[in-house]
Amino acid sequence: MTLATTDPSPSMTDAFYASVQQAPNGERIRACLQCGMCSGVCPFGYLMDYTPSRIIAALRSGIFDDVMRNDSVWMCIACYACTQVCPSGIPLTERLMARAKEELLFAGSAPSELQIALENSQRYGNALGQSPRKRADWAKGLTPPVPVLGKDKKQTQALWFVGDYASFHPRVQAASRAFARILHALKVEFAILGVDEHSDGDSQRLAGERVLFEALAKKNGAAFRKYQFAEIITTDPHTYNALKNVYPLLGVAYPVRHYTQFLVEKLDLLKPLLKTALSAKVAFHDPCYLGRANGVYDEPRALLTAIPGVELVEMEHNRKTSLCCGGGGGGMWLETFLWEKAHTRTSEWRVREAIETGANILAVACPYEPPRFEDATKTIKEAAGLRVRDVAELLAESMGV
Repeated sequence: MTLATTDPSPSMTDAFYASVQQAPNGERIRACLQCGMCSGVCPFGYLMDYTPSRIIAALRSGIFDDVMRNDSVWMCIACYACTQVCPSGIPLTERLMARAKEELLFAGSAPSELQIALENSQRYGNALGQSPRKRADWAKGLTPPVPVLGKDKKQTQALWFVGDYASFHPRVQAASRAFARILHALKVEFAILGVDEHSDGDSQRLAGERVLFEALAKKNGAAFRKYQFAEIITTDPHTYNALKNVYPLLGVAYPVRHYTQFLVEKLDLLKPLLKTALSAKVAFHDPCYLGRANGVYDEPRALLTAIPGVELVEMEHNRKTSLCCGGGGGGMWLETFLWEKAHTRTSEWRVREAIETGANILAVACPYEPPRFEDATKTIKEAAGLRVRDVAELLAESMGV
């Protein structure tokens, strides 16, 4: 599709090329072999006029303007698959594709549904457009109560950064409540930020809104500095990725772990509490931002195999080759656009793989995934008996909490 935009300036190609090279490891773009591996592994590469390798070819040819007149860059769901396989180590996801999206945003050429999510993020501090005053409502009625920094206490051992979807999405709130019960059962001293928490901004950044990301990071950094805590834990791999890899570049640096990493270290305490056998065949989906982006593969599997009665099975694509749920890099907010282009969803591909293993549970460890995979099970006849459960939900079920 050709976009009706103002012609870019003659210097855009050079300026864009330079901006990519100035980023960490960005100079590696000059070492592109044009092997096409990035294009071949891209989930929607077969539909994109400008895959990563073709964008680099356009830059080298001085015709980057053509890229900016095309909307196929929005097919990128920032799954890190291209970055994973690049033999030259080019940060394709972080720099090339995110920068291309940034230029399209500057030109006013973004799908409207993405623009709404970005406007919500700026106005409300979350992409769902929910009132920030409701950020801790998911925890109402829990016993013991979930402590909120600034309201109940000023310091804690572990600060749980809950995240947008884990706070506001009705389906994901169940996983948040399960994790809270697990922390209480393990007698972990923890608290959340409540109204002081803003979106981590990582998906907005990889959708091209770098300035908005930095503003959100600044607000979260100010909230962190108000309180005392030893580390941050999060149930969201996107938050984990931002706090671990990008926030420190902005001067906001704290120890951070994904909840599966945190719980694995407490397996000796956790195992005696896992009393109910689940008698289930479980396939685990590796989240892109936990696995490919950060190399965390074993911890979720260790937790699942610790549950009595669980038989862990692997899908055809697992660990580094895991298929993306389709929610990253703005994909959560591009459903209509992606469907009109592809008439299929990567979440449906993944559910079919789970079915092929004979699993009756598809386990996940990212708040983007339960609603996406559950929607997919409704469109696939063979998936009627497949349940989607967060690892925390399965642990809580076995613990009887």
